[in-house]
Amino acid sequence: MKPDLTVKKKIPYAVANFEELREENYYFVDKTKFIQSLEEYKVPVFLRPRRFGKTLWCSILECYYDIGRAEKFDTLFGGTYIGENPTSEKSSLLVLRLNFSVVKVSTDGSKIEDSFDGVCETAMSIFLTRYKTYFPDFDRTYRNASKQLERIIGYIAEHNLPKLYIIIDEYDNFTNQLITTHQEGLYRELTTGDSFLRTFFKAIKAGTESQSVRHVYITGVLPVTIDDLTSGFNIAQIITLRKPFLSMLGFTQDEVNDYLEMVRVGYGYERSLIDSMRVLMKNYYDGYSFAIGAEPLYNSTILTYFMRLFVEDDGEFAPNFIDPNLKTDIRWIKRLTLHENNTKAMLEEIILTGELTYDLNNVSEAFNLNSFFEKDFYPISLFYLGMLTFKDADSMMVPNQTMRTIFTEYFNQVEHYNASGGYTEYFRQFRKDLDLANLFSGYWNVYIGQIPAQAFDKANENFFRTTFYELCRRHLSLDFVFNIEVNYPCGRSDWELLGKPHTKYKNIKYVAEFKHFSVADGKNKKIMTLEKPFDADIAQVTRYADEILKDFPYYTVTRYVIYTIASSEYRVFKL
Repeated sequence: MKPDLTVKKKIPYAVANFEELREENYYFVDKTKFIQSLEEYKVPVFLRPRRFGKTLWCSILECYYDIGRAEKFDTLFGGTYIGENPTSEKSSLLVLRLNFSVVKVSTDGSKIEDSFDGVCETAMSIFLTRYKTYFPDFDRTYRNASKQLERIIGYIAEHNLPKLYIIIDEYDNFTNQLITTHQEGLYRELTTGDSFLRTFFKAIKAGTESQSVRHVYITGVLPVTIDDLTSGFNIAQIITLRKPFLSMLGFTQDEVNDYLEMVRVGYGYERSLIDSMRVLMKNYYDGYSFAIGAEPLYNSTILTYFMRLFVEDDGEFAPNFIDPNLKTDIRWIKRLTLHENNTKAMLEEIILTGELTYDLNNVSEAFNLNSFFEKDFYPISLFYLGMLTFKDADSMMVPNQTMRTIFTEYFNQVEHYNASGGYTEYFRQFRKDLDLANLFSGYWNVYIGQIPAQAFDKANENFFRTTFYELCRRHLSLDFVFNIEVNYPCGRSDWELLGKPHTKYKNIKYVAEFKHFSVADGKNKKIMTLEKPFDADIAQVTRYADEILKDFPYYTVTRYVIYTIASSEYRVFKL
C-alpha cells in the first residue's frame, strides 16, 4: 500500500517497537508483504548486517501473530499490505520473543549461562503474564531456560492451546562478542557438546517436532553460530540469500523516494534541497546487494539517523553522515585478519581497488568458525558484516561512502598515518579562497609526505582520491559534502565537493578527474610541463559536469584534472 506522502510523520530513528511506531505517528516503510512468503518456512533464519532494521521486523511479526493483540489488528496493520491481504494465521498464535543482544559476555562460561537464563527467564515471565488466561496454574519457579521452555511447550500440548511462535532477535550477538574478544575456546564450549545453548535449541527443535511450536524466526548477523549448532539444530532454513527475501530489510530506491517526498511535503522543504539530499544519501547509504545483480539497498537505520538529524536541524545537513555505532565494526576487521600483516594487505587492496576478489563457491549460507578466519573467506565474512557487497561473480566491493570512510580511517590507523594534525592552515585557507590546488598541496606535503617512497609501488589514482577524500571529509564536513566515484550515465566521477545548502558555499560544486603515472610515464608524457590536461581527460570531466548541470542547473560547477606521478610530483589543473 502506498503511504499518504502529504501527511507529516515523525522520523522513527531508534524506534524499534511496532506498536509505538504505528500509534505515535511515525513514518513506516511497509514491508509486510514478506510475511506471506515467510509463512512457507517453519524455521527461517534471516541474517543482515547491523543497523538494518532487524529488531523492528521482529516486533512487526510479534504484533501480527499475537493472539492477544487481535483487537488491535486494524489499528496496527490498517493501510498496510498485510492488513489488506492477511494470512489465515494472523492474530492466532502465542508469541515468545527473545533478544540475545542483552546476554552479558564473560570469560567464565557459567556466568554467561547465568545471564542467558536470566534473559530468557524475563522474556518467559512476560510471556506467561501476557497469556495468563492460557496458563492459569503454570509453575514459574524454574530458572533454567531450556527446562522452562520445555515446560511451556509441554503445557501447550497438554492443554491444546494455540501454537507457539518463537522469535529470536540477535541470536548470535553474545557469541560474536566471544569471537571479537579472542575467546574461541569459550565459543566452542558454548556451541558443542551438551552446552546450555545447544540444549536450548534442542528444546526448540523438539517443540517443532511435537507441533506445539508453529514457527521459529531467527535473526542475526553471521551464519557462523547457526552452522556450529547444526548437529543439534538441523531444522534451520537459512533464507538470507534467497531471492524472495532480498529486499525484506533495507530500503529500495523507490521506498527512499517516497520517504523523501513525505519529508519534502510534510515538513515544507524546497525540492532542490531534497534533490541534493537524495544524491548525498545514495552515495553514503545505498549500495548493499545481497545477490549478484540484485537491486541495491539502503541501510535503513543509518538513513533514518541522517533523516532525523536533518529535520531536527531544520533542513541542515549534519556535520557527519556516519552513525557512530557503525565505527565499532572496525574491531571485526582486526579480529578477522588475525595478524597485522594480513590486515595491512587486505586494507591496502581495498584502498587501492575498492574491492576484494572472492571465490563464488565460498558464498554459503552457513560456514563455521574455522572458515571465518581463512584468508579466502575474508570477503565473505565482510559481506555478512555489511562491509563489502556483491559487485559481480569475481569481486566484492565497498558498498558506499560510509564503509569507504571506515576502511580508510582504519587504514590510516594501521599504517600510523597522521590524518589529524598539521593541516589546519590549509583547510582554514580553503574556506577563504576555495583554492583546490593549494588544498591538494597541503594534502601532498603533510599526508603523502609521511609515506615511504617504496610504499608507492602499487599506488594508483584510487589511492590518492580516496585518501584525499577522507582528509577533506574529516576536516571540512561542517561546510562541504565530499564524494568519490559518483555514478552518472556517462561513467563515474573520481572526486566531488558540494557546498552545504545552509552555508555561504551553497550550490558550489567541484568535480575532479584523477590520473596516476609512474615516474617513467610521467617523464615520457611530460606531465610536469603540460600547459593543459590531455583532451580525453578534459572531455571526461566535462561530461560529468554536464550531467550534474542537467539535474542541478543552479550549481556553479568547476572542473579539475589532477595528475599524480609516483610519490614525487603532482599537477592540479583548473579548467
